[in-house]
Amino acid sequence: MAISMTQAAIDHVAGYLVKRGHGEGIRLGVRTSGCSGMAYVLEFVDASEPEDQVFEFGGVKVMVDPKSLTYLDGTQLDFVREGLNEGFKFSNPNVRNECGCGESFTI
Repeated sequence: MAISMTQAAIDHVAGYLVKRGHGEGIRLGVRTSGCSGMAYVLEFVDASEPEDQVFEFGGVKVMVDPKSLTYLDGTQLDFVREGLNEGFKFSNPNVRNECGCGESFTI
């Protein structure tokens, strides 16, 4: 099982960790939410949990709990700027359907 990051995502997370002054990386997960059933959870973290699967890209660590990894296997995390908007984009090959607003998905 694997997660990947684009260089844009690596650069964004690394820059934010420098501004933050501490932290080991980000936690990527899923939770039950939204009209389609599941939503992504992304947060900056100071340390991994013992059960986490840890992926490292250019000095940036991505921690994923075992339950979430089942739904996220093969996902690529990108950071995109589109006009005035910017944010993380998830390319998850396991997604079968997404809600109209893009906030949630089904596997």
